[in-house]
Amino acid sequence: MISSGEGTGMSAPLKLHWRPELENSSLVVAWSVDVSRVGARVTDYLITRLRGKSFCEIEPVDFFPMRGVIIEDDLVQFPESKFYVFPEKKLVILKSAQPSFEWYRFLSLVIDVGEQYCGVKELFNIGSMVSFIAHTAPRYLMAICNSLELKDNLVASSLTSDLYYETPADQRPTISAFLLWVAKERNIPGANIMVPVPFYLATLEDLKAQKRVLDFLNYRFSLGCDFSDLDEQIAKQNSMIAGIRDSVPEVDVAINKLESNLRLSEDEIQRLIREMDKLFGKD
Repeated sequence: MISSGEGTGMSAPLKLHWRPELENSSLVVAWSVDVSRVGARVTDYLITRLRGKSFCEIEPVDFFPMRGVIIEDDLVQFPESKFYVFPEKKLVILKSAQPSFEWYRFLSLVIDVGEQYCGVKELFNIGSMVSFIAHTAPRYLMAICNSLELKDNLVASSLTSDLYYETPADQRPTISAFLLWVAKERNIPGANIMVPVPFYLATLEDLKAQKRVLDFLNYRFSLGCDFSDLDEQIAKQNSMIAGIRDSVPEVDVAINKLESNLRLSEDEIQRLIREMDKLFGKD
């Protein structure tokens, strides 16, 4: 294992475990915390299924607060930023916590790794957002692109890409938007791929959203994956929700409203969240 300063020409805090032999690859970036943790769960699934190997990581000291750590499921969670490679698919995955400091330096380093070690030619950032849809609704993907050519190319994948978004004047751009800008500065086409998650599954698992993203990646990179295991999990989740709809009339009324594109009251929203948390063991 070497740092980036040892013979690589970089002075940034990298740990390069080995150098992959890869050209014209695609980079998929997923932040470890987003709505329903869709990005992290999708990348974990692919890393396990396709046996991805970590070849490089960004050391956290310059980019994350080290005064304390996150405790999740009784385990200490240190911030990690690891690159995984799938040479036969010409695919690279970065699974990372969102940096707290020096965004530009961190994201530039991400592009450096992609370009210098993997010949990255395009970039996709996977994310999710809270939506007032029912879990029974189809999941659609939205793409925000930094390249007209890539935007046109994604039409074949049934992505909605005719979106316009401008960061409010009093707010900082999201790190995903910043990543697209850094990629564009390096002439790398990139897109933020977003999937909506029902608000009452936002802190739980939205298996349907995960599968929709996986379907896109499977098609885009010819991964050859069979997601029948996820189909079974989705059916089980739907069955559990159907059960609570039968036993708790208020839940059924609320979900029926969502399925009919009707607004819920604040009390209905909170009741639905509480019941789902209890159903899936968060209470």
